[in-house]
Amino acid sequence: MAGRIAGALPPLDWLRSFEAAARLSNFTAAAAELGLTQAAVSQHIRALEQRLKTRLFVRLARGVALSPEGAAYLPHIQSAFATIGNSTTELFEPRAVQTVTVRVPISFALLVLVPALPDLARALPRIQLDVVTIHRPADYDQPGSTLDIRFGNGNFPGREADRLTVERLVPVASPALAGNADWTSLPLLLVAGAREMWAEWFSAAGVPGHTGRSHRFDSFVAAMEAAKAGAGALLGSRPLIDAALAGKALVALSGFELSSSSGHFLTRASTAGLTQAEQDFRLWLLSRLAGTGAL
Repeated sequence: MAGRIAGALPPLDWLRSFEAAARLSNFTAAAAELGLTQAAVSQHIRALEQRLKTRLFVRLARGVALSPEGAAYLPHIQSAFATIGNSTTELFEPRAVQTVTVRVPISFALLVLVPALPDLARALPRIQLDVVTIHRPADYDQPGSTLDIRFGNGNFPGREADRLTVERLVPVASPALAGNADWTSLPLLLVAGAREMWAEWFSAAGVPGHTGRSHRFDSFVAAMEAAKAGAGALLGSRPLIDAALAGKALVALSGFELSSSSGHFLTRASTAGLTQAEQDFRLWLLSRLAGTGAL
């Protein structure tokens, strides 16, 4: 008997009535949503219960509640409908443009994501990004997106995380300052927060500490622009500075790089599912950064 039930797909109308009634906890509301009569929905549910030889609902004075068997069945039906919907969109609506919203630290957005947009347009022409730049950790608490790019060690409570970059720290300055015999006498450009690691770099490199002037910035990209302008020495975060090094806008002042456990991660709430567009963007970004050596 179990084999015959597993191999026999109930009519789609029955399953649609079951899903709507389970989600709305009411046969009448399900009927209105589906454009059917309440009697038709009741008939579909009754027929489905007879087919499965299982009671799916408990009838209440007002509305209905799922039985344990119905509650176990519902997520499978909803997942199947979602798969059908996504496949239909992918195969038969090829011109549909889908928006992916992602919250990103401003430095990562400007130095990594923006330069990659032409590649995104070629790889995923039907995806458009809505980029929300983050300036403070508290900005992540605002609702509005499933995907966040965060900087840290990968421990983000309640969130799943895919590593995008592995940070390496090296002192850099503008070419005009790079010839300074004692570059440690230059003003140091500091970044408030997790990247204020000059003391760690000096200690690991075996270089005497710095006691001169310094300037502090609230974002890495602002400190990097100051370094390009010749304002001092920056503890550059690779791969964020790789393009500037390649273009000679910045020059490494030391051959020693301090590896860090920190980096950028693409995160989402552990309970959140991804749309097909979000999943496509996720896979593209992971592949893109793996190809650049950021990981």
